[in-house]
Amino acid sequence: MLRVFRYGLWALLAALCIAIAGALYDRESSTNILDVPAQSSPIGAPFRLIDHNGALITEQAMEGQPAAVFFGFTHCPEICPTTLYDLANWLGRLGDDGRNLKVFFVSVDPLRDTPQIMKEYVGKFSNRITGITGDPGEIAKLTKAWHVYTKLVPLEDGEYTMDHTASIFLVSKDGRLQGTIGYQDEPDVALKKLRILVSSQSS
Repeated sequence: MLRVFRYGLWALLAALCIAIAGALYDRESSTNILDVPAQSSPIGAPFRLIDHNGALITEQAMEGQPAAVFFGFTHCPEICPTTLYDLANWLGRLGDDGRNLKVFFVSVDPLRDTPQIMKEYVGKFSNRITGITGDPGEIAKLTKAWHVYTKLVPLEDGEYTMDHTASIFLVSKDGRLQGTIGYQDEPDVALKKLRILVSSQSS
């Protein structure tokens, strides 16, 4: 009888420890989700590229309002279309709260991604998304300034694909990095991050 009591007591203590650990983890997770970093950092560099309408676009287009910036390419098999679809969906869910949020899709494959191709591609998702392409050398400078990983990967059929950073960069209206949305982030987590970004930049 005493042995059964001891086993029961140990089981109760173990369950209590697990519950406390879970509560602490949930608290820490929600803090990380909801809090914008107290000290954001400048990101990017001056650039002269082309938007999906064939017009000159510079870094000034990303200033004055909060922005979500994603680097990818139109031949991307999964990550890019999924991310742009998600961005379009989040813009819809933000409603009027997100009316001042700018969204940019920067090509890491400018040799294939002409302005016309970019226009057709982003148009499949949302008219709120601005496609950016241009000179490969300028694109390379921009990806370096944003600390974006890119790599050309040859395929067996003679074509190629691109490996690249899959995160969405969240930027304040004065050009400072506020955080990122990871490709594996849950939709509700991503939406919370966007809500924090736009609300913190509303004044």
